This record gives sequence, structure tokens and C-alpha cells, in this order.
Amino acid sequence: MAASLSTWVSAFRLRTLPLALASIGMGSFLAASVHQFNGVVFGLCALTTILLQVLSNLANDYGDSIHGADSVERKGPLRAVQAGHISSHAMRNAVILFSVLSLLTGLGLLYVALKDAPVQTFVTFFGLGILSIIAAITYTAGKKPYGYAGLGDISVLIFFGYVATLGTFYLYTHTIDWINLLPATATGFLSVGVLNVNNIRDIESDRNAGKFSIPVRIGRSKAVIYHWLLLSLAMLCAIIYVIATYHSPWQFLFLLVTPLLIKIGRGVSKDSHIDPYLKQMALTTLLFVILFGVGQLI
Repeated sequence: MAASLSTWVSAFRLRTLPLALASIGMGSFLAASVHQFNGVVFGLCALTTILLQVLSNLANDYGDSIHGADSVERKGPLRAVQAGHISSHAMRNAVILFSVLSLLTGLGLLYVALKDAPVQTFVTFFGLGILSIIAAITYTAGKKPYGYAGLGDISVLIFFGYVATLGTFYLYTHTIDWINLLPATATGFLSVGVLNVNNIRDIESDRNAGKFSIPVRIGRSKAVIYHWLLLSLAMLCAIIYVIATYHSPWQFLFLLVTPLLIKIGRGVSKDSHIDPYLKQMALTTLLFVILFGVGQLI
């Protein structure tokens, strides 16, 4: 029996989309601050990013079920393959479909944004797009998923921080401004924070499945310290950027998320049921980007 539409929508894990949009949102706000925003480019960036995030979620559902991380011991919501709502064959086909869709929208984005750029630039961004698709799939799927080796954090920092922010900025402006490494790092660290909450929640089931995430490797107490470090360094990077580019006190608007980050940090530190903080962390990351970006534009 084929899975229902609601089952597929649940497998898409829509609550993770704010994090994906935050990544390209930072690059878009930075471009807008230098008067280089383009609505069509933004729309295609957003669509491609959403498709890549859904691809990652489906591949994660498939890969963790195959490798045993999505067992009955897992504390998070049941995954579709694990629960038997979607067959592994159907999920594998969905991964292929979303890979193709991501590639097509990505090509459309590159055509619109880089049609007047040198061929080498187009090829470079096409390569980054292919790498993004591969990274989305091989996090938990394949013979040697890098998420099981504890490399998920660095991958998130690279793709959600540097590739998304600096790459998006370039698609608008055709330039690289290295000072943007600071807000890119801030976004990347907060994105890693979302993954860290997920990995702390699943520490027992991941350990039993041989998935050596950072929390599995260093233990829960040190993973909590690591989480506070990610939040603190993210805010520090943003503050340094504002000081270096200061033109208005509104640039510090992003500091309004500080109480929310403290609340999440305390919850992750003290609560045994931390799944709600996963969604809160993703939404707070998006709010951080919006406030940061608005502060740059005012």
C-alpha cells in the first residue's frame, strides 16, 4: 500500500526548514545591505535550499533506519521507514527524486544568477551544488556515512555556514567580502547547535547503533558545554562583525535573541526531554538571522 500524502509530509520534517532558510537568508541580507538584492535569485535560492533540506531529511530517514540508529530506543519522533509507514524502496526513490529536483532548481538558479559570469564561476558553483547533494545523502546513507564518524558538525558548519552564506552573497553580488566570514560562522555555529541538540537527544540510540556523533564521543556533560560554546561563539562572531562594520546601533538588534538562546541552553543542560528545544533552536537561529539582517538594513 502506498504511503499517504500526510505521511510523506511528516517525513519531510518541515520543522527543519527554518534552519535551511536561515542559511541563505544571511547571505541575502548581506547582499541587500550593499544594495544587491534580487527577488528572483532569492526565490530560486529558497526553493533549492528547501529541496536540499527535504532531500537530507529523507536520506537521513532512510540511512538511519538501514543502519539501525532509528530503533525503538530513539527518543525523537518515529521516522517513516522505522515505523513501517514508508518502505525503504519508496524512500530510496524519493531520495533520487529530490536529488534530481535539487539539481534542476540549482541549475536554474545558476543560470539566472551567473549567466553573465565566467564559465569557470558557473562550473565552480555547479560543483558546490553537486557536493551539497552528495553531502545531504551521505550523512547517514551509503556504505560509510560520515555522520556515523562524527563529521556531521563540520559538514553543517561548512554547508550551512560558509557555502550557504558566502555562496548566496556571491550569487547576488559576484564578489566575495571576507568580513562576511564572521556572520557566516555565526550562522554555521547556531546550525551546528541544532544538530548538537538532536545528537544529545539521540545519544543512547546512536551509541548502540555505532553512530559516533560528537555527544557520543565526549559524553552528555561535555556535549552540553560544547553547546554553550557554540552559542557563545556565534554571538561573539556577530558582535565582532558589527563592531568592524559599525554604522548604526540597530546593528545590535540580533542581541534580542540572547534570552532565547540562554533558555534553550539551560533546557538542554537540565531537562531530560530535550526534543522541544530542537525546534526552538531552529526557529531562534532563523530569528537571529532576521534580526541581524534587519539591523544591517535600517
